[in-house]
Amino acid sequence: MSKTVSPSSRVRSPSRTLDALPPVTVSEDGEVRFLHLGTEWIQGSMLIDDPFAIELEYVQRMMAWLLFVDPASVPRRRAMQLGLGSAALTKFHHKLLRTETTAIEINPQVLAVCRTWFKLPPDGARLRVLLADAGLEIRNPAHAGRIDALQVDLYDHEAAAPVLDSPEFYADCRALLTEDGVMTVNLFGRDASFARSLQAIAQAFGEAAVWAFRPTREGNTIVLAQRTPDRPSRMELLARAEVIQSRWRLPAVKWLRIFKPVEGAA
Repeated sequence: MSKTVSPSSRVRSPSRTLDALPPVTVSEDGEVRFLHLGTEWIQGSMLIDDPFAIELEYVQRMMAWLLFVDPASVPRRRAMQLGLGSAALTKFHHKLLRTETTAIEINPQVLAVCRTWFKLPPDGARLRVLLADAGLEIRNPAHAGRIDALQVDLYDHEAAAPVLDSPEFYADCRALLTEDGVMTVNLFGRDASFARSLQAIAQAFGEAAVWAFRPTREGNTIVLAQRTPDRPSRMELLARAEVIQSRWRLPAVKWLRIFKPVEGAA
């Protein structure tokens, strides 16, 4: 979730508003299509001519879990997104990484719009979208200990703070992960306290397991937490970053300049 929409964008509503949820709208500005929840705040985007690429910088950074695994193992792994947005992460995992991918989304309009306007493929053997409350669904024992890459981006239409942001919620997230599994979280909001959110994540995962990027220009800070803390060497991270950059077109070498462990940080 970010806010970069141009006032000249064309806005339309491709699906009918549901009483209990905000309306979903779509806008376009040149080469980019944006998803909104009834406001100017951007909940996701897509390059119209390259629909499976990740367009927003903060969303690209949510792929930093790739730095902590052998690139050859990626297609054998399982990913989960809490909050579908414009399906950028879901599509990237399914189409380009070839992982088994599950997304949890509470708003059926968002799913319908992603399928109609954002090129989200239908459910299949490696892809499914569950219409559910993420805070409840992640407690389903069927998911426990099975997820290698978990991305959390849960905001409502007001974009004031994460909808779920407690130590208990992050403990539930940790329980989803495999032993070398990784969670990435988007922290953004007018009223959100980064320090409070970081403390909640560290309480659930342990401070030694937590890494963070510098904020983007728009104010999105991506935090990463490992189920099992480790400290890959600089050379190991660089080698993986070069593979990520060449194979999947993500600016992973740049990430290493703006991404570090939280423990011991000044």
